[in-house]
Amino acid sequence: MSTATGAAAAGHVPTAVMQRPVAGIVARLIAIAALGLMFALVKLASTRGVHIVESVFYRQAFALPLVIGWVMAGPGFASLRTNRPRAHGLRMLLGLGAMTLNFQAMAMLPLAEATVINFSVPLFATVLAALILREPTGRFRWSAVGVGFAGVLFVLRPDAATLHSAGAGVALAGALLTATVTIYIRQLGSTEPATTIVFWFTALSLVPLGLLMLRYAVPHDAETWALLVGIGLIGGVAQLMLTTALRLAPVAVVLPMDYTGLIWATLFGWLFFAALPAAGTLIGAPIIIGSGLAILWREHSLGRTAIVGTPLAPS
Repeated sequence: MSTATGAAAAGHVPTAVMQRPVAGIVARLIAIAALGLMFALVKLASTRGVHIVESVFYRQAFALPLVIGWVMAGPGFASLRTNRPRAHGLRMLLGLGAMTLNFQAMAMLPLAEATVINFSVPLFATVLAALILREPTGRFRWSAVGVGFAGVLFVLRPDAATLHSAGAGVALAGALLTATVTIYIRQLGSTEPATTIVFWFTALSLVPLGLLMLRYAVPHDAETWALLVGIGLIGGVAQLMLTTALRLAPVAVVLPMDYTGLIWATLFGWLFFAALPAAGTLIGAPIIIGSGLAILWREHSLGRTAIVGTPLAPS
């Protein structure tokens, strides 16, 4: 989930800036393309023996300078002061878990399949919003959730091979945890601006990841290092673009752009791994996407900030 969604939910999106929907859509499309490339690089790195812990660590480490530059160019370091260090710590743990699961899913599954399963984030977010935030959820949205999970079943293909089943389980767990982060950021965003949430997530995550790197860090060749640097820098650009999009346009305008991620996942899967989506993925994808868009439309028509989250965004 993009931290920008949490900021938008909390009312931190400047009204004057939100009158540029075309620019917001372009920023969102760039962000989703960057995420698609980042996930492809994660998968490529895994084929070269890079452990997922390494990929997540370098994703955060190489993105931190971009985040610091974003803070310096925007509200400044004074904006990073917070009275909720424990909340940021919990957000970091949840986000780190979600990112690790999503990276692992990309490594275990074809890119298109893992991406489509991740589209179930809005479905999980709707359920969690009803259970945790006690938000009223009528028959329309519950029906959309039910139809969406039916689409997930087409993608999961329970009779598939063991590796596929394990990878699908990891992808579903990642989607559920990402939805949890979505709900938590919505609560955290009531007092914290987007820059604060993004900075502390990126910076704090390097502490446990740094300790884990004592166990998992190994030497790599130049090509592998290029992949790891790319994961961090491209992931950082994606995060900033996701936030920028929500500063330029309303949630209901930019969130549907997230589903273009399937196009990039299919393209990069074909270019880098000679893999095309399976039949079940092609059947399930429009069902899941349609359900997510129905939930978003319902939120928008009721005049509420969408809780559907950002299916593809780093957590």
